[in-house]
Amino acid sequence: MAQPTVVDVNPPRGTRDFPPEEMRLRSWLFDNFREVSRSMAFEEVDFPVLESEALFIRKAGEEITQQLYNFEDKGGRRVVLRPEITPSLARLVIKQGKSVSLPLKWFTIGQCWRYERMTRGRRREHYQWNMDIFGMPKVRAEAELIQAIVLLFERLGITSSDVGIRLSSRKVLQAVLDMYSVPQHLFTQVCVIVDKLGKLSREEIEKELISTGLSSEAVQGIIEVLSLKSLSKLEEVLGSGVEAVADLKKLFSLAEQYGYSDWICFDASVVRGLAYYTGIVFEAFDREGELRAICGGGRYDRLLSTFGTEDVPACGFGFGDWIFWQLLKEKGLLPDLPRQIDDIVFPLDEELEGPASSVASCLRKKGRSVDLVEDKRLKWVFKHAERINASRLILVGKSEWERGMVRVKILSTREEFEVKAGELQ
Repeated sequence: MAQPTVVDVNPPRGTRDFPPEEMRLRSWLFDNFREVSRSMAFEEVDFPVLESEALFIRKAGEEITQQLYNFEDKGGRRVVLRPEITPSLARLVIKQGKSVSLPLKWFTIGQCWRYERMTRGRRREHYQWNMDIFGMPKVRAEAELIQAIVLLFERLGITSSDVGIRLSSRKVLQAVLDMYSVPQHLFTQVCVIVDKLGKLSREEIEKELISTGLSSEAVQGIIEVLSLKSLSKLEEVLGSGVEAVADLKKLFSLAEQYGYSDWICFDASVVRGLAYYTGIVFEAFDREGELRAICGGGRYDRLLSTFGTEDVPACGFGFGDWIFWQLLKEKGLLPDLPRQIDDIVFPLDEELEGPASSVASCLRKKGRSVDLVEDKRLKWVFKHAERINASRLILVGKSEWERGMVRVKILSTREEFEVKAGELQ
């Protein structure tokens, strides 16, 4: 007889299981995402993890398009496990059409898939919290989104000395390209290359930029401006009439009013790696420099037209769970979330299993969490109660049940008393 195939019990490389103790932590984090989103008056939406490949295929040479989990389904359609969420969101906005009034403030928490090389900060799947605003052209939208990120950090005990948020604008790069008369069609390609600053050497970046057809003078001008860390210096180089400078000054002014100025800083090298960004871009980073960007986002006013419809001003961010877990662990901010059960119901005799079922059912209908235990010794039940942090042990005994009573043990105080079964709360 052939031996059965031994199945590898590990999840596929780069993916995760969530046993109960980790699921409790995940639920805790997602609950915080939801609470912050609702405090900002955002509504929750969702979409399928499986999407049309066409939503994610762009020609700007982005890293993300090389990392797709894509295939042909049994109906011959090209599909993909989504690598990010914004295109799905845009698709839903287009689908909703005129039935919704602007501005739209939507959030979602969903799983994303990218086939990439495994490193400390990279998995092949992660969960991502997205908040997006459609129909708000002014930088008030970016100011609101950044406040949401800061609110989450503050809720979880992270301070502005742990984490900062770098800000810039794609319009900075556009202004520099205009200074050197670089053709408009090269803009997104240049953004994707420049996003590799810090990952590749300056020489490699310069080589890639020159390969697009830029002059060495333009390349040097781009690198010099992108090294700026001061908004006043940027203003000296570009002039105060440039839209990028006006947008950033307004955003810094709003940050003062919101009370999160100490979280943010100007850094011209931030361009973000996705081709569709058009204006202000931002990313949160750990100040010790140990981790990749914690989250990032920006304005994407021209995404909808790439799907063949009229553009709507939009901006948003994506906040992945994996890197954030690393940060919370390092800062000692992960809560201890033991299993907690309200009641254990235990029949002391096999013939009392029916009454025990009735007691458990009644308590569950009243909203209590109840573990119904049978076929165990009482000593085991007490140990089990300790393990799962049960509040009460309800014993269904023969003599008590004949009088319509049950015995209740409060496990924290060891207090013990009888109660009428029908009066249990």
